[in-house]
Amino acid sequence: MEHLLGLLRVRVVRGTNLAVRDIRSSDPYVVVKMGKQKLKTRVVKKTVNPEWNEDLTLSVADPSLPIKLFVYDKDTFSLDDKMGDAEFEIVPFVQALRVGLQGVPSGTIISRFQPSRQNCLAEESCIVYTDGQVVQNMCIRLRNVESGELELQLQWIDVPV
Repeated sequence: MEHLLGLLRVRVVRGTNLAVRDIRSSDPYVVVKMGKQKLKTRVVKKTVNPEWNEDLTLSVADPSLPIKLFVYDKDTFSLDDKMGDAEFEIVPFVQALRVGLQGVPSGTIISRFQPSRQNCLAEESCIVYTDGQVVQNMCIRLRNVESGELELQLQWIDVPV
């Protein structure tokens, strides 16, 4: 078994302007994958702007594995429809945890990331030291779909040795 570094709490906050996959709306849910781990949010009915505010917790042994997001429209009598996907790296987030943060004031920005062709960011994302925690808020643009963004928050949870 690989050595567990800690837990990563991925808060799936909301979706914005997601694709319509039913007649006028969708019933979206999000699947979060990292390596062999797979977690999913609840389904939010009849909306393209769902509010989940749901925490999904991944065990992190290998931070070089990307986190993959898949959004689906829940269907009752057929296969669920794809509503886009995205992925992001957590290496910079894990590296920020190793920075000596004793005495650093709450609200200090540890690092910033700009949207580029190499990532799925829709806007600048910052890793911030807040109330003794390292937190990253990100807005992710979905790929392979006509529209849609997901708002996420990452937070690290140390595991007792």
